[in-house]
Amino acid sequence: MSATTPSTDTDASLLTTPTIESAYREVNGVRLHVVTAGEPDAPLVVLLHGHPDFWYGWRDQIGSLVEAGYRVVVPDQRGCNLSEAPDGIDAYRMSNLVADVRELIRSEGRESAHVVGHDFGAFVAWNVALREPTVVDRLGICNVPHPTVYRETLRSSLRQIARSWYVWFYQFPKLPEWLLRRNGMNNMVATLEVSSNEGTFDDEAIARYQAAWQHTGIEPRINWYRGFRRSERPPRNTVVQPTLICWGEDDVGLVPSMAERSLDYCETGRLRTFPDASHWVHHEREAVTDELLDHLS
Repeated sequence: MSATTPSTDTDASLLTTPTIESAYREVNGVRLHVVTAGEPDAPLVVLLHGHPDFWYGWRDQIGSLVEAGYRVVVPDQRGCNLSEAPDGIDAYRMSNLVADVRELIRSEGRESAHVVGHDFGAFVAWNVALREPTVVDRLGICNVPHPTVYRETLRSSLRQIARSWYVWFYQFPKLPEWLLRRNGMNNMVATLEVSSNEGTFDDEAIARYQAAWQHTGIEPRINWYRGFRRSERPPRNTVVQPTLICWGEDDVGLVPSMAERSLDYCETGRLRTFPDASHWVHHEREAVTDELLDHLS
């Protein structure tokens, strides 16, 4: 797929959802770009993107959530798009990413919120629920297993070890950044295309992703994975909040058996699987949005 010349506008102006706007929040010592939509006093939903995504990854859900009566807050996580990118690997430990979410919720004048995540954002969402349980009302997960399930599967499944090759590759210094930065970040575009079904990302979307990657560069995103390897485990394994897991069964990076096993670590969990859907299930199946709305209500 060939991309058109990217625009440098990667804020809330990309969408026309009513009341949508961009803002900046100083939370946990970092300046985050945040897209907000919906009435300020409505029930709060925080949407967390993964790699190589930015807030725009939730474009298919924001409007529906607002129409359903929710206040939606979607940050560019630290190191991504228009948010600040602190130096060093330790700035991207899971404890910092979790604290960002906690303080972001408090910046809305709330003590808790519904938290939904995809990809690495789902790892953060799991960890917010496990490390700061009073902060999460209901948990929504798209195509990432419970942290304990992921860790145990890496110990026992050669298939998952092979699929997680990029996690090990990202631990090398400088080389991943060089490979992903070269040739106009074509390898980052390939990451989107290889991990999704044909047509999930059109030329316009690809151009917007390329523009977003230019703001902070590649290194902070790679440091998510380096920081994850340095992070302490959560203090508990069981998620006490009602949890919905939506899973595209054709995920090229994660074996599907981990989805079912993740329910074993949820006091109240429900799994919705989607055959012939990829890692980007929330883009490829409108039913994901319907499931989230039902779960949050």
